[in-house]
Amino acid sequence: MSIHYPVIVVGGGQAGLSVSYYLKGRGIDHIVFEKNQIGYAWREKRWDSFCLVTPNWQCQLPGFPYQGNDPDGFMVKDEIVQYIEHFAASFEPPVREGAEVLRLRQDETQNRFEVQTTIGLYTAEQVVVATGSYHRPQIPCIGEQLPIGIVQIHASEYKNPDALPEGSILVVGTGQSGCQIAEDLHLARRKVHLCVGSAPRSPRRYRGKDVVAWLDRMGYYDMPIDEHAQKDKVRSKANHYLTGRDGGREIDLRQFALEGMQLHGRLMKVIGTQLQFNSDLKENLDQADSVSESIKRTIDRFIESNQITAPTEPPYQPVWEPSDEKPTIDVVQENIKTVIWCTGYQTDFRWIEVPVFDGKGYPSHERGVTSVRGLYFLGLPWLYTWGSGRFSGIARDAAYLTDYLAARSRASVSRDWSVVNEFLLGS
Repeated sequence: MSIHYPVIVVGGGQAGLSVSYYLKGRGIDHIVFEKNQIGYAWREKRWDSFCLVTPNWQCQLPGFPYQGNDPDGFMVKDEIVQYIEHFAASFEPPVREGAEVLRLRQDETQNRFEVQTTIGLYTAEQVVVATGSYHRPQIPCIGEQLPIGIVQIHASEYKNPDALPEGSILVVGTGQSGCQIAEDLHLARRKVHLCVGSAPRSPRRYRGKDVVAWLDRMGYYDMPIDEHAQKDKVRSKANHYLTGRDGGREIDLRQFALEGMQLHGRLMKVIGTQLQFNSDLKENLDQADSVSESIKRTIDRFIESNQITAPTEPPYQPVWEPSDEKPTIDVVQENIKTVIWCTGYQTDFRWIEVPVFDGKGYPSHERGVTSVRGLYFLGLPWLYTWGSGRFSGIARDAAYLTDYLAARSRASVSRDWSVVNEFLLGS
């Protein structure tokens, strides 16, 4: 026996809740399956001092924009969880918490999908997969070669400096998580070794405004992926590192080095107690600075072409250069007791038994719509724009998919697929 809904949404995060908001507004019967609880990832998979890196005014969940008294500030973890919980409470979505989806398959004979969950079997004509893309923590195999006794955790497990063993910490990776965790430890006066990769950095403020405000005004966050210079490749690029901590600031790893943080190139080998690094530290620091300065030049051109009055700022000058880069260190001599892997996540859609994936396991789609009738994805980074996986752009994507779902529902009833064609032409 199975229970049937016209639409099933898999995932009760901001993406799943957003599409539920629009579905409920349209009177479309549906159910949302959430493996854990609303706000779980923000509550359990972020460290204690975590905060947004984009200003609060960019939090624009559908019908529920940020309403606090600090629009230019950056919500901390508990405030983010509260924001999502209040959003859900504002329209009471049909969410089943603690219900994990184990399998999704297509029953072509019945023209519907079968969704096997931990609470039973369900069917639907249409399914929205809104689980994001951060599924399995990615830890390089090189970690298996580290000496026994060194504590190894992924960034998603890190909570605070006091929760780690005494001794030095090696942080691997300089995306947003790596740089912010390294800063958190550094501010707590822990000895940090940081493996610097190729992630770019961004200025925090420039010429009188937060850089996000400039980019928003320039239309960057509304740019569809097919207009981006890198096209689909941008989906796999690391985010620029900066922080919203203490009111927001840029992260300058060179300044950390001046203050005692030990910077290294990429971790290449582990031989016994010896860690060997690539000699690319200077190259990676220079490249990160180059990206930051290119963002400034883009803003300069916008200010000039639009004749905007704004204060000027001198170019960035490096405050530190690597002069005694050590290609090898000994974990015993350096008293390294903990390694934090800030090396991202892998997607895991193995539970979806529908042929919509490319050779790398990424769902093939056009603005969330797959080639399999009735199957959609929502909440993926750069699904359509930069904001697709974030609070700033999820409403637009969810509204689009809901329009598509509604048009397809009408077409299914009338058997007139021109309804969908008219929607596509109108979009």
